[in-house]
Order: sequence, then C-alpha cells, then structure tokens
Amino acid sequence: QVQLVESGGGLVQAGGSLRLSCAASGRSLSVYAAGWFRRSPGKEREFVAAIRWSALGTTFGTTYADSVKGRFTISRLNAENTVYLQMNSLKPEDTAVYYCAAGRRIGSQKDAYDYWGQGTQVTVSS
Repeated sequence: QVQLVESGGGLVQAGGSLRLSCAASGRSLSVYAAGWFRRSPGKEREFVAAIRWSALGTTFGTTYADSVKGRFTISRLNAENTVYLQMNSLKPEDTAVYYCAAGRRIGSQKDAYDYWGQGTQVTVSS
C-alpha cells in the first residue's frame, strides 16, 4: 500500500499563488506516476496535472489540463518522495478540493491511479 498526504491548501485572492504538496509513504517504490485532480461543488472530479518518472526517479513526462496550462506546474522531489503542484495566477474557478493520486501509469483518467489522498481545500476569492 501507498499512503498519500496532501498539504498546502488554503485561501488566496485571485491572482495569487499556492503550492500543494503530496507526500508518499509505504510502498512508494511501486508507483511511477502521480496526478492531481480537483472537485468543485456540484462537479465531477477532474484532471489537473500528472507526472511520471523512471525507476531511478528521473522525471520524464508531465501533462496538464488545458484550463491550467501556463499557470500550474507539477514537479517531484525524488529524495523526499513528494510531488508538488505550484499554482500561479489563481482564479476563482480554481476553487476546489485538490486530490493527489499515484499509480504505475500516467493518465488523465481517474482509473489510471491506484492510490488517493484525502484532499486539500483551495479557495480563491475574487
């Protein structure tokens, strides 16, 4: 099993920035990809960004939803087994609960991932 714990959410004004963290523990060497998803009230959980890496920890791919391209950046610090989501130029429509997910393959669909965190709330005020 892999445990994922998100942190870094909060309240920010439009145009501001936040950095979300997703720390992995347990059998984290069994996963090679991670993604961020979000769910706004009354909406389905949607894909935000994803990253994949090699068995040696080298990042070799990222992908983003069109709605966040150019504003959000996903990255991973191998030594800390942590994935980050840097969110800049935040908009009120980015308000959601953000979830971290991990698995063996990268993808924009929820079923690509085997493990999920509990989520962290991001609220962007106008």
